Amino acid sequence: MSLQKQVMDKMKEAMKAKDTVALQALRAVKSAFLLAKTETGVQAELTEEQEIKIIQKQVKQRKDSAAIFIKQDRQDLAEPELAELAILEQFLPEALSEEKIEEVVIATINKVGASGMKDMGKVMGIVSKELAGQADGKTISTLVKKNLM
Repeated sequence: MSLQKQVMDKMKEAMKAKDTVALQALRAVKSAFLLAKTETGVQAELTEEQEIKIIQKQVKQRKDSAAIFIKQDRQDLAEPELAELAILEQFLPEALSEEKIEEVVIATINKVGASGMKDMGKVMGIVSKELAGQADGKTISTLVKKNLM
């Protein structure tokens, strides 16, 4: 079942349960899916990889907003963001541990023959594509920098 279908099913459940927080988060994802479809033009359906990227973007927005609200001591604004974040994360594949990500980074560095920071872009591109949906870019970037120094 595609992620779009799963989101629609969860939206129906949220409507029946009158869960406004879940409904708001799911509507935002549905809207992002529709925007992505209109941007691509000819392509009728989004690929699973594109759907995951859209949801990851929504998750990142919620994390960033919650962090800002917590920093400003606005717990009343942070709580809904964190609740939406929890709802959206259920659509993402299981995240890898930092150790697993580092194993992939080291293997890629050895395979590519990267020797310094000049090769960071090459390594980042390969690792990001390989771990799409399972690790965020910030973690990958940190581990690539650590292992290239």
